[in-house]
Amino acid sequence: MPLYIAGLCVIALAFTWVVAALVPATHVRDAVALHDFTLLGGPHLHDVANALLHLLDPPLYTVWAGVLIAVAFVRGRLRVALAVGLVLALAPLTAETLKPLLAHSHARVGGSEITAASWPSGHATAATALALCAVLVAPQRLYPTVAALGVMFMAGIGFSLLILAWHLPSDVLGGYLVGTLWVALAVAGLRTAEVRSRSRRLSRARAVRAGVP
Repeated sequence: MPLYIAGLCVIALAFTWVVAALVPATHVRDAVALHDFTLLGGPHLHDVANALLHLLDPPLYTVWAGVLIAVAFVRGRLRVALAVGLVLALAPLTAETLKPLLAHSHARVGGSEITAASWPSGHATAATALALCAVLVAPQRLYPTVAALGVMFMAGIGFSLLILAWHLPSDVLGGYLVGTLWVALAVAGLRTAEVRSRSRRLSRARAVRAGVP
């Protein structure tokens, strides 16, 4: 299932970029949607949006990543700690690498102008990676609560990016997909490692039993 989800993310990423970059009608719709979101904003809402986005500034992002890794480590889940560290490093790096490689011009509606190298959103990627990794390190009984808070955080980041006109809707969607892709790959790796570990333990147990007279 994790690899299936990762494959769907890759397909969705390719489809989203092709439609956003190569279909002229989508350029206009993307820009119109962004303009509509900016109309929802106001001074107080802008302050909240800026505060929320600043939670993902590099120094604070590093702190949140360290907290999640520490929680996994304290709970004795060393593989999860390693997986979380890799996801939180590689997901934003992927987004920042793709931006210049897949840069394309955008339509402009109103006063909002988005630079060509905007897809996928690094903030949306980071928010998704943090939210999903928080679920990975949380105790099972807290999964629903942590997942709900994570979804709210991701939605808040996405909404903030739009009302402040930092990114187009397609950029935010791309960021969500990049973050989900890396977490799905991490879960797949963790499950494979667990299966191999169980297999080795079972083999050792059989060997011990075979050696007993």
